[in-house]
Amino acid sequence: MTVVDFTPSHLPAASALALADYREQQRRLPVLPRVEAALNLAPFAAAGLGVAAFEGGRMVGFLSVGPPFDNAFGSTRCRGVFSPMGAHAAAPGRQGPVYAAMYQRAAAKWVRAGALSHAVALCAQGEEAQRQFFQYGFGLRCVDAIRPMEPIDCPPPQGYSFFELPPAQFSSVYPFEALLNRHFRASPTFMNRPLEDCAAFCRSCVAAGDRCFAAAFQGRLCAYLKLSAQGETFLSPSPRYRHITGAFCLGEHRGKGVVQNLINCAVRTLKGEGYTHLGVDFESINPAAHAFWGKYFTPYTHGLVRRVDEGILAPL
Repeated sequence: MTVVDFTPSHLPAASALALADYREQQRRLPVLPRVEAALNLAPFAAAGLGVAAFEGGRMVGFLSVGPPFDNAFGSTRCRGVFSPMGAHAAAPGRQGPVYAAMYQRAAAKWVRAGALSHAVALCAQGEEAQRQFFQYGFGLRCVDAIRPMEPIDCPPPQGYSFFELPPAQFSSVYPFEALLNRHFRASPTFMNRPLEDCAAFCRSCVAAGDRCFAAAFQGRLCAYLKLSAQGETFLSPSPRYRHITGAFCLGEHRGKGVVQNLINCAVRTLKGEGYTHLGVDFESINPAAHAFWGKYFTPYTHGLVRRVDEGILAPL
């Protein structure tokens, strides 16, 4: 096996390999929407940090990332790189050794670029590739999950109402965004994400075309759900897919089916508008999120992360 730098000349073979990899996953997980074209890999080739593996003149794998970015995961002071689903693939049958050889060469480039947080989104059913990355010190951090745009089987709780908020009322759910941020800071998640003020939150929601749904009990809001066209998944550009980017329910209203019926309110609205799939991403290190979303959504990617020792950048 020969591992070389990933260049624009490799784009056709890499795109074909990535699309074949996705179609195999779709065969194993029929809930996934059909994808006609691979991820646009040109920006990944331009970043100059990827590699490609060949055997007998045939590409058997590629591993690419975008440019390094600061503040990895929005809550660290570490510079990172990320390879999303579609920006890497390996031929079936030898994924372990192919990914092993590719990461060894690629990681050297990433560290030279100052990136010490290495993240890759792998197929959730790709046990061989995951075992290899675990061997290299990666751990599970994030999960992408999906469901058809169909309601959850859950009777509506008595005394609650569910509705979509107009943009002019987005400020009413900002307190839930602040409570969600506080939840992220707690053990064992320990994510200290920057929190926008209310005005900035409303502006960013409107600018992104986000939609907010809320639940109320006796006239007082008790839960919210935020949906976006964009999410941390390569499926986001699909015109019939929407992504949950925020959700929180007050503690005294949990366990009553409030969030399930809030999702159902959004599902019925979106399905009526022609949307077919609803997705969510969540941290596996957030036990409440993992338990809830994993019950109603089907995981299709596992985001694995390795944090390289900062001392490696010190001069000898």
